[in-house]
Amino acid sequence: MKISGASAIIRSLEKENIDVIFGYPGAAICPFYDALLDSSIRHILTRNEQGAAHAANGYARATGKTGVCVATSGPGATNLITGIATAYMDSIPIVAITGQVSTELIGRDVFQEADITGATAPFCKHNYLVKNAKKLPHIIKEAFHIASTGRPGPVLIDVPIDVQTTEIEFNYPETIEIRGYKPNYKGHPMQIKRAAEEISKAQAPVICAGGGIVNAEASAELLEFAEKCCIPVTTTLMGKGAIPSQHRLNLGMLGSHGSPVANYAVNNADLLILLGARVGDRAIAATQKIAKKAKIIHIDIDPAEIGKNIGVTVPIVGDVKNVLRDLNSIVEKGNVDEWNLKIQSFKSKHTVSYKDVNEDDTVKPKYMLSLLSEMVPDSTIVTTEVGQNQIWAANHFDVNRPRTFITSGGMGTMGYGLPSAIGAKIGNPESTVITISGDGSFQMSLQELGTIKQYKLGVKVVIFNNSRLGMVRELQRTKYCGRYSQVFLENNPDFVNLFGAYGFKGERVENNSQVRGAIERMLSSDEPYLLDCVVDPEEPTL
Repeated sequence: MKISGASAIIRSLEKENIDVIFGYPGAAICPFYDALLDSSIRHILTRNEQGAAHAANGYARATGKTGVCVATSGPGATNLITGIATAYMDSIPIVAITGQVSTELIGRDVFQEADITGATAPFCKHNYLVKNAKKLPHIIKEAFHIASTGRPGPVLIDVPIDVQTTEIEFNYPETIEIRGYKPNYKGHPMQIKRAAEEISKAQAPVICAGGGIVNAEASAELLEFAEKCCIPVTTTLMGKGAIPSQHRLNLGMLGSHGSPVANYAVNNADLLILLGARVGDRAIAATQKIAKKAKIIHIDIDPAEIGKNIGVTVPIVGDVKNVLRDLNSIVEKGNVDEWNLKIQSFKSKHTVSYKDVNEDDTVKPKYMLSLLSEMVPDSTIVTTEVGQNQIWAANHFDVNRPRTFITSGGMGTMGYGLPSAIGAKIGNPESTVITISGDGSFQMSLQELGTIKQYKLGVKVVIFNNSRLGMVRELQRTKYCGRYSQVFLENNPDFVNLFGAYGFKGERVENNSQVRGAIERMLSSDEPYLLDCVVDPEEPTL
């Protein structure tokens, strides 16, 4: 029996066990949406296509599955671009399906035509323009395989409307082989042996755990390795949650906005062990200085990342979970007791408690986040926006499980937090989901409150409201002699009333004395809830 290309897409998604997609319809994708009516796949109608891409991202991050987003041609497809780029930079598996104008009209600049495959080529793991409907099942099988294997990432499938309406015999391949695409999952035994030897000789080693640990579900192996060898662990922003925040070996996040002890450890180590980390400039800036005095072991599934930003002594290409298992079976602890004492001494001298605050002062984000992390269960998922709110959350909200801290790392995308929280809540409906926002970043995607209302999602929102684009203002103060330009948001809406317009509850939190009670009321509600926290515009990021 023949079925339409659109039905073939739906059937293919069902074969991939996709149970939810995020999207926004339009003319060029209408055959797909018509076929969707005959499927049990749940569709979440976001209020903007970018929101659909970010929601698919949050869903993928929270569940470990591949997220799916859908849009029409032209502006619908181009609205996905920022979300696709965000997923690419953070190695998140999503498949984006876009409608396209009819095949014979491509290249003629007709209504709502855009070359989306050309536009997304620099930041897609792969993309397709489907011109033959018979190839649809094979292409979709390939797309999900590429998105979810090796180093994960986004894949786009652009489907002209006539391809969606063409009838084909549906045959979905059981397996797929792609010539030239063979991710290496097993590390080379000799390189693993070399790494073990360097670790046993090192007297001041430190581990840098990145997002690859989370993607590979390798947190248990990381913990075994760190504890066996007594090696302190720093994490990148994307690696937060790879090791429990309060673990004795966890030094916190490193980098320009990281903890003093994490940066001290990396800058004074004689061996730096990079695990699933791409050595971004915000995490490790002075790479050449570090490489001159420390040996570097770099384990990553993507060979392109090894040696790209820092010289490497022992490169190991492979899945970090598999490599750590092999390493743990042979590695021996080195002479690191003195190093650990030095680290702990530095940590104790530079650890600041934010528990004691003046109750009458405006809300201290560091205090509020420290308190919030104590009051929520470990299963709570936190998403963040980008700006000061992101750094406050990364440094002061304790995370004890992987896949429970979700943020835009490499791209630094404002407007990410709320839609990614939607995706996380859809993927984990029983978990408390809280998004941490700034007043500026929240307004980039506040329309997604409509999505939250339509699907009755109990997402909580915390806004740190300083009436400023805080991080840019801070940059202008330090780098541009206090010449402030376009960073003032003094005509913000009343966020509590804005929430109220959607039928949600919320409250304005004006000082520290109100924080605990406000958190308790927010957490006791099963409905969406807002805390609009008044923050001093001069409150520093660090």
